[in-house]
Amino acid sequence: MSWSPGSGGWLGALCTSRALAASWFVAYSAVLPLTQVAWQLSATEAGLIQSAFHLGYLVSLLIVGFITDHFGAKRAWLATGMFACVSPFLFVFLADGFWSAFWLHALTGLCQGGSYTPMLALINDHVERARRARAMGFLIAASSAGYALCLGVAGFALQFTDWRGALTAVAVMPLVAWFLGLAAMRGTANRVHPWPAGEPVLAAIPAVLRNRSGMLSVWGYTFHNWELLGLWAWLPAFLTAAVMASGTAAADAAALALALSALTYVANIGGSIVGGTMADRWGRTQSILLWSCVSLVLSFSIGWLIALPVALLVALACLYNFAGIADSATHSTVLAESVPPHYLGVAYAVRSVIGFGAGVVSPVVFGWALDLAGGGKTSSDPFVWGVAWATLGLGGLLGPVATWRLQRAMRRTVPQASCSS
Repeated sequence: MSWSPGSGGWLGALCTSRALAASWFVAYSAVLPLTQVAWQLSATEAGLIQSAFHLGYLVSLLIVGFITDHFGAKRAWLATGMFACVSPFLFVFLADGFWSAFWLHALTGLCQGGSYTPMLALINDHVERARRARAMGFLIAASSAGYALCLGVAGFALQFTDWRGALTAVAVMPLVAWFLGLAAMRGTANRVHPWPAGEPVLAAIPAVLRNRSGMLSVWGYTFHNWELLGLWAWLPAFLTAAVMASGTAAADAAALALALSALTYVANIGGSIVGGTMADRWGRTQSILLWSCVSLVLSFSIGWLIALPVALLVALACLYNFAGIADSATHSTVLAESVPPHYLGVAYAVRSVIGFGAGVVSPVVFGWALDLAGGGKTSSDPFVWGVAWATLGLGGLLGPVATWRLQRAMRRTVPQASCSS
């Protein structure tokens, strides 16, 4: 089975493949409490295993960017996807303690970048501009759907088996993703954009760094990631504190908060699609500015509102997730339209390394602020959480500034961009 490149069926197959591939990203988190007991890990060691995945993923994004530019997005996806299929099974069957889990999870991260950057490039190559941001939105939404799918599959499997059995069920999904993508792209041409004669491979990085519009887009994405990844890291603890404040026991509060946090992935799906659609209809930078400002308002306010009824607080958290991710697809689209096609893979790699790096640091700053303000993870003091959440807002403040400067730069270079940027 194959679909016409750029068609709705083709995009749907790619998004389904992305959802299945992305499921592994939160697999370790789903069984972390069980592996922590089984391997007698400290909280620091358990966190380092997840950090190893992030480090491997960062490296993979940089490598895959060069592969995509030089060999084409289709070939890059198919080749790297084979490694992404095998590596989760290595973790499932061989991890038996801190060091083995650390290196094997780093390996799974190193193999995951191929499911993201090449797909962005494929959409940029084959979807017309009028539908491109919405298409990117569907792809980002598929990632969120994959995270939710992982939690659901792992949670269901744990009713019948141990953590290895649950992870085995999750590990099957990237394998299915590769075969689905293979079928979907059977009729898709592999495009390799011409490279300037005599230009060395490494010249792509400084060329991207010198591209004013491209780097303004990268910085906007970076501050967006500071806010979004900090939100994802600390929302379960925040909701746990809120539920405990209502009189629920700690163990029950943690389980309930995890279930409530999972609801926010549904908001992520809607935010990605709505944000991309708005960008196609009303302008790229206008859409980014709107949603980034809504997200900022919530960053500076939600911590102070911890005493609200839990249902209302969860509704605000869903809105926060919706707004926080609504500009993700548009950032990807703007970067694709700001750099030469033969640099696109490297541009995405540079953006991912800088942006994802900020997203790794922001949860640490959040935790530092939480401790400095005098509270722990279970504190229900509005001042403590208000200060901690404000660290995400302070970093996120620079995002709209970068986007506003990008908007001005685009209007100066292309006069008619006022109608489309």
